[in-house]
Amino acid sequence: MSEQAPPGQASASPPSGGRVLPSAPVRHRRRIPLVWIVPFLTALIALYLVWDTYSKRGPTITVSFDTAAGLTAGQSQLKYRNVVMGTVKSITIPPDLSKVLVEIETVREAESLLTDKTIFWVVKPQLFAGNVSGLDTILSGSYIGMRPDAVGGKPQRDFVGQQDPPILQASAKGTTFKLDTHRLGSIGLGAPIFFRDIEVGTVLGWDLHDLANRVTVHAFVRAPFDRYVRGDTNFWNASGVSIKFAGEGIQFELESLRAVLLGGIAFDTPQDSTQPVAKADQSFELYKDLDQAKAAGFGQQIKLVSYFPGSVAGLTPGADVTFHGLKIGEVTDVDLVFDPRTERVLVPVKYRVQAGRVANFARAQGMDAEKLAEMMIARGLRATLESPSLITGQKIVAFQIMPGAKPDELRKVGEHYVIPAVESGGFDSITRAASELLSKINRIDFDRIGHSLVNTMAGLDNTVNGPQIKATLAALEKAMLDVQDIARKLDTDATPALKRLPEIAQQLQDAVSKANRLIGSVDRGYGDQSKFHRDLDRLMPQLTDTARSLRALTDLLTRHPEALLTGRTNTGKE
Repeated sequence: MSEQAPPGQASASPPSGGRVLPSAPVRHRRRIPLVWIVPFLTALIALYLVWDTYSKRGPTITVSFDTAAGLTAGQSQLKYRNVVMGTVKSITIPPDLSKVLVEIETVREAESLLTDKTIFWVVKPQLFAGNVSGLDTILSGSYIGMRPDAVGGKPQRDFVGQQDPPILQASAKGTTFKLDTHRLGSIGLGAPIFFRDIEVGTVLGWDLHDLANRVTVHAFVRAPFDRYVRGDTNFWNASGVSIKFAGEGIQFELESLRAVLLGGIAFDTPQDSTQPVAKADQSFELYKDLDQAKAAGFGQQIKLVSYFPGSVAGLTPGADVTFHGLKIGEVTDVDLVFDPRTERVLVPVKYRVQAGRVANFARAQGMDAEKLAEMMIARGLRATLESPSLITGQKIVAFQIMPGAKPDELRKVGEHYVIPAVESGGFDSITRAASELLSKINRIDFDRIGHSLVNTMAGLDNTVNGPQIKATLAALEKAMLDVQDIARKLDTDATPALKRLPEIAQQLQDAVSKANRLIGSVDRGYGDQSKFHRDLDRLMPQLTDTARSLRALTDLLTRHPEALLTGRTNTGKE
C-alpha cells in the first residue's frame, strides 16, 4: 500500500527500482516532570527525620520543685554526667499552688534510668563539684541534674525534685569516709582533699545529724591513697588562707587556689602508725585547722573529768587543756550535777587529752596509761583553772605538779578518769589575793579613823591658831628684825676689813714662804744628813760611857767616902 501525497503537492519520485518502502507508525509516551523529584525526596527525608525523632524519644516525665528559678521551657536541659538526657517541655503550676511542675521530654537512653530511686535537682550557675566545666551554667543557665541508682528500681514517670544537690557518687576506685564537725565552713561539693599537698580525693556531700548540731561530711579518697587513712589519721579544714604572727615572723599558709575558692580538707597519718587501714564509712573528727589537729595529736585520746571546787565562769567546751604551757587536749563538756552522797551541786568538767604523748612516756616507764596516771596523781598531779588573759576572761584547764598536795587515788566515773582538782592558779590567784586584800581593807574601820583624824585636825587647828603660837610668831618676828639689824652693822663695820683681805692674804703667803725657807735651812744644818747630826751621833755613845763612869764613881764614894783621902785600895771588890 502506497502512501498518497497530500493534495496540492507533487508526489515524491519513487526510489530506484520503482519500489515504495513502508514506514512504521510513531507513538508518543507520557513522562514525569523533573520538578516533582525534589518534593519527593524532601518527603522521604521528613519521614526519616520523624521516624528518627520518634525512635530516639523517651518517655515524658514530670518533676515537681519548690521553685523553677533558672529553668526555661524549651531551653533548659536534663543532664546526667554532662550528657543531655532530655529537654524541659513546659513549666506549670498546679491548682493548689504548692509547687512547680516541670514536664521533661527525655531521650530513649534515659528510659532505663527513670526509676523510683532516681534523684533530680536543679543545678544553678555556680562552681559545682570544683570543675571548671561547671562555669558553663553561667552562660547556658540552670539545668536539671539526675542521679539514678546503680541497683535499679521500678519504672516511674512522676518525681519529686530535691532543693539541694544530693551526695555525689565516686566513679573511681577508692574509699569514702565520714568526717564529723560542728561547722561546715567554706567546704563545698567537690572540694579537694589533700594528703601531704597532693590532691587525692574530693568531697561528695554532707548531711546533718544530732538535731543539726553536727555535720557529717562524706569524703572520698581514691586508691591507692586510701590505704594511708588509718585509725589514728587526723583530718582538718584546709580552706582559705592562714596568716600567723610568730617569733620568726609572719607565716603564710595556703593549700591551693581551689581550696581558697571551694574549700578543702587535708589529712595526715603518723609514719610509725600501727593502726589498721580504715574501713569504708569509718568516722573521723574533722578539726578546725592544722593547729587544732596537731594539738589533738594522733591516735586514741584519754577521757578525763575533774570536779572543780570554785567557779568555772569563762570555761567553755573547746577550751585548751595544757601541761607546762603546751596544749595536750580540749574541754568537751561543762555541766552541773547534784551529788546525793554529799548533797552538793558539783561542776564536772570533761575533757580529753592526747594519748600518744602519754603513751610514749608510759612505754618508757614500762607501764600502761592507767598505771601512769596513778603514779602521776601520787606525785601530785592536779588540775587547775587558769585565765591566760585578763582581757578576755576565758579560762583553760592546766595540769600542775604539786608536791605538797593531799594524797589522792585515781578513780573512774563511767568512761572518764577522775583527775583531782585544786584551787585556780595563774591570774585567778592574783584575783583571789586581790579579793582577800579588798576584804581586809573592807574590815578597816574607816569611820573611826575619820573621826580620829577630825579630832586630831581640830586639836592641831586649836594649837596653830592658839595664843601661844601667835606669841611665838611675834617673838620670832622680833628676833628676825634684830638679826637683820646685826647683819647691817656687820656689813658697815666689816667692809674696811674685807677690803684689806687681799693685802693680808699676800702677807700670809710671804710669811709661809719664809717659814718654808727657814725649815729648809734648819733641815740642811741639823737634818739627818747634816754634819751636826753625824757628830751628834758620835757624841752620844761617849756621853753614855761618861755617865756610866760617873755612876760607878758615885757608888764607890757612897760606900767608901774615905777613898777621897786614902785613895782606892786594891783589896778586891769594893
